[in-house]
Amino acid sequence: MEQSELFSAPSPCIGVCENSPKGYCKGCMRSRDERFNWHQFSITQKLHIMKLCARRYQRMQEKRRQMGDQNFEFDFDDPTPPQLDLW
Repeated sequence: MEQSELFSAPSPCIGVCENSPKGYCKGCMRSRDERFNWHQFSITQKLHIMKLCARRYQRMQEKRRQMGDQNFEFDFDDPTPPQLDLW
C-alpha cells in the first residue's frame, strides 16, 4: 500500500460546472475524462490530477496578467499532456 492510499482525495469540484471550448471545466480545471472517471481513479491518480489542475490554474492566471484582460477565453491546452496510466 502506498502512503497516498491512506488518505482520501475529495473531488476538486467547486460547483462552477461550465466547459471551456476544449472541454476543461472553468471551475475545477479538470478535463472531461478527469471529471467523468473521477470515482474510478486511485488516490494517487486523483492527487496527480489535482496537481495538473493547479498548473492549469496557474497558467490561466499568468495569461490573464500578460494580457491585462480579465475577460479572455483560456483554452487550457497543456503544453505537455499528462502521461498517466489511468485506464
